[in-house]
Amino acid sequence: MQANHRIELANRTGDGIDVTLWWVPADDSVSVEVLHFETASSFELQVERARALDAFYHPFAYAAHRRPELLDVAA
Repeated sequence: MQANHRIELANRTGDGIDVTLWWVPADDSVSVEVLHFETASSFELQVERARALDAFYHPFAYAAHRRPELLDVAA
């Protein structure tokens, strides 16, 4: 298995966005990736394992709390 190999744990699509929860076995890390179809923009957040489902179901709230610059449309 490659060191950067990641496994999709969950995926959902709705309201023009696609959200994927990823797990990297090599370092046991978890991330949430969000793709906005209309603008073809995306971001990915590393998340604590204990908060993975919260971040998966509420990625924008999680991003606003953890990485507000990702949601700044003027940037």
